[in-house]
Amino acid sequence: MYRLVPKCGLNFRSIAQKPVEYKYGPRSVAIGDFDNDTVLDMVIANHIMNKIAVYLGHGNGTFKDPTMYSTGSYSSPYMVTFGDFNNDSRLDIAVANFGTNNIGIFHGFGNGSFSSQIEFSTGSSRPIAIIAFDFNNDALLDIATANYGTHSISIFYAYGHGNFSPPITYSTGYNSLPSSLAAGDFNNDNYVDLAIANYGTNNVGVLFGNSNRTFEQQITFSTSVGSHPYSIAVGHLNADNFLDIAIANSGTHQISVLINNGNTSFANQAIYSNDFTSPYAIGVGDFNEDNQLDIAITNNGIENICILLGYGNASFKNPIMYRTGSHSSISIAIGDLNKDHRLDIVVVNNDTGSIDILLGQYEGFSNQTNYPTGRYPYSVAVGDFNNDTRLDIVVANSDSYDVSVLLGYGNGSFANQTRYSVGSFPTSVAVGDFNNDTRLDIVVANENSNYVSVLLGYGNGSFADQATYSVGPFRSYVAVGDFNNDTRLDIVVANSRNNYVNVLLGYENGSFAEETAYSVGSSPKSIAVGDFNNDTLLDIVVANYDSDNVSVLLGYGNGSFAKQTTYSVGFRPLSVAVGDFNNDTQLDIVVANYGSDDVSVLLGYENGYFAEQQKKYSVGFGPSSVAVGDFNNDTRLDVVVANEKSNNVSVLLGYGNGSFAKQTRYSVGFHPRSVAVGDFNNDTRLDIVVANYDRNNVSVLLQYGVIVNEVTYASGGGSSLQCAIIGDLNNDTNMDIVLANYGTNNIGILFGYGNGNFENQMMLSTGINSHPTLIAIDDFNGDSIVDIAVVNNGTKQVGMLFGYGNRIFASQTSEGISSDSRPLAMVSGDLNNDKRSEIAIIYDRYDNVDIFGAYNRNSFAETRYSVGSHPQSVAVGDFNNDTRLDIVAANSWKNYVSVLLGYGNGSFAKQTTYLVGSGPTSVAVGDFNNDTQLDIVAANYESDDVSVLLGYGNSSFA
Repeated sequence: MYRLVPKCGLNFRSIAQKPVEYKYGPRSVAIGDFDNDTVLDMVIANHIMNKIAVYLGHGNGTFKDPTMYSTGSYSSPYMVTFGDFNNDSRLDIAVANFGTNNIGIFHGFGNGSFSSQIEFSTGSSRPIAIIAFDFNNDALLDIATANYGTHSISIFYAYGHGNFSPPITYSTGYNSLPSSLAAGDFNNDNYVDLAIANYGTNNVGVLFGNSNRTFEQQITFSTSVGSHPYSIAVGHLNADNFLDIAIANSGTHQISVLINNGNTSFANQAIYSNDFTSPYAIGVGDFNEDNQLDIAITNNGIENICILLGYGNASFKNPIMYRTGSHSSISIAIGDLNKDHRLDIVVVNNDTGSIDILLGQYEGFSNQTNYPTGRYPYSVAVGDFNNDTRLDIVVANSDSYDVSVLLGYGNGSFANQTRYSVGSFPTSVAVGDFNNDTRLDIVVANENSNYVSVLLGYGNGSFADQATYSVGPFRSYVAVGDFNNDTRLDIVVANSRNNYVNVLLGYENGSFAEETAYSVGSSPKSIAVGDFNNDTLLDIVVANYDSDNVSVLLGYGNGSFAKQTTYSVGFRPLSVAVGDFNNDTQLDIVVANYGSDDVSVLLGYENGYFAEQQKKYSVGFGPSSVAVGDFNNDTRLDVVVANEKSNNVSVLLGYGNGSFAKQTRYSVGFHPRSVAVGDFNNDTRLDIVVANYDRNNVSVLLQYGVIVNEVTYASGGGSSLQCAIIGDLNNDTNMDIVLANYGTNNIGILFGYGNGNFENQMMLSTGINSHPTLIAIDDFNGDSIVDIAVVNNGTKQVGMLFGYGNRIFASQTSEGISSDSRPLAMVSGDLNNDKRSEIAIIYDRYDNVDIFGAYNRNSFAETRYSVGSHPQSVAVGDFNNDTRLDIVAANSWKNYVSVLLGYGNGSFAKQTTYLVGSGPTSVAVGDFNNDTQLDIVAANYESDDVSVLLGYGNSSFA
């Protein structure tokens, strides 16, 4: 069977799923899209039944019943992989058949079904592991196996059409017992290398690839005596552009990492031990979307797998464990099974004959960004105050007797505050359209004044002066709702001194009737509204601080309410919110208990009553405010709590059954007093805003972002893709992609359909050993048709491929580059106003920028201009509004950018320099402050920041 395992923490979740019986000795798993529906499927190798099982995915993390394919009698398939082995754009499957000493190929038909097995002998090798990779850069997938019986690895080179050469074998050493292998370019020479886990000799072997489709003899790196490495994976674990190796050492119960020195050697292994019980299979992936690779390990002997989250420097956090229910989890595969842009994990359990699926979820929040407010902010709310579809923030400032409005830019950042006077000691703020003009207004409870303040909005982010409505003193909290079903919003206010709540019914013009009082508990501090008995009439729940309970007042729909019903909660309840936490369509209640450092959850019944037995969950110290929202987009409500005494917020993820996971805390400002949620950067994920009482600011915590609808298009085996740009190359108004394929000596074009999808790559040769590294697209010959310029690093030339506008390009014409240094960046533009674009190129360790200008329709002349030391990036723009393009270059060794003003005839003035950060390596231009003047931004490699130079439009910058 396969099953979706219970969630054990922050990174993975489960869905209820009827088990599918599957007792056939699963040994290995791989995942890929076998039926071309953009949904991942999986294939399992069954070593007992001598079959593979193909499961087609539904796209939600569940799968159809399997289809079985025989691997032959006594074949005992040990490992499975996939790839397009016959270049028909359909995925095929390859299997290492341990028992019959062969590899089996199942060719895919593209609809999820496969041909019968075709066998290729491995001799008497006992293949135990298999991978597919293009080892000789011929754009055909080859196959490599680890041979347990003959202590070797074998490579089958592809001939095309699904045919392979006889195996070429390399020894891994006497009694090495290789158990796993992985491929990657470890020395960045554009030739694929191999890494092997040698179980018997306690080391990792690396075979470096040569240009003639051979490999060097194995170099070994010790994993320590008795370690018995069983599985390896490769990835950039320390962000230095060299592939590192992660190893599961089954004998010493450790995980180790070999850090690549970049010179065909590896540093001594870094070891991570946390009482792993025989780590077995290992994989890498970015599970929390922080752009740092993490490690996943299956453990043989205990019922879990573990995740080690990476810091990006080859070190890792302590492992997070996830229960599998199996003592023999022996294989792992990683991919996005439910198309939510988060990595999921598939685990094979040998002893229970089951497949576990862990669906990735919710990564957490970024570090806070703080925005100033008035003095002692006490309450915060969100709404779109200027009707630009972007959420804004309003804050009640208790000591400056005003509210601050911060208008949002829609990218998670906010404008400076605008403040509006209200009453004395405002402690609560809420928003609503009180005069039915489709513009949001603000209401404020003033604890030391005898009134509430209403500020009517103009719809442009500004507000009228306050109108006041008498309610008496000690009004600590305000909430809004339509309590009499007249389509006009009303107000309810908590009176913390006299133990009442007061209801003010609204008129259509934004004014309110006199208050009506209803008795509640002792010292009411917070109010929430909702329909608790499903009669379509709004009810009220109140948190009573001194009586340690909540009061529920059911509404009659005419603006009046029944007497309270009280429910005990924790000690000193200070805040209350509502939501359906168990997905039964009945509203439930959550309460922040300030005195007991926890939250209480009361599940609701259909009749407006609540369970007497509260569920409590620990949070931080002094929880002062609570809000609800679906933070991980799993359709289950979660809870966020502001902890005043511990200066953080707690997020409790909901399971959808009324219970919650343990808290995860995020630091905010000093004494957070109020919390609200909203999507501040329009990424469909809820963010958090907190009012920090003792820091006079609000903290905004944005959820980590993701790439939407990521689709991978192969650039060709061995392509060693160096550069990619976009533009419309065939005049169909759809964006296309152009690629520089260094390894295969060509330019690749993916023509776009206009819906985010692209055709298969069309390739244009740039010549033998040309090794293209940079590309630009523009009209270089003045025929109003887009052409392609390419820098060929191998032949030291600039190549031009002139376009005909019909998806056809002329053969490349070339001009030599005078510099021997490696070109780093290229940009194009019409630098001399002749309606033909020119090219600017900068080079590694070369302090000039070269301009290639067209002197006839098909060739270029070179002109050189001095800039700073070691320029790394170049861009163009009109910095002085003279309609002539200028140039800016980032100088990595001089910590400044150079601006060269253009004369409009293809020549340029001497550079003017502007200081930026340390080690600028990239530069771009744009109007960042909407003043119609071009600005400059530089990325500073050594100081880990970006510099923004705001332009005045006269060639000078701030």
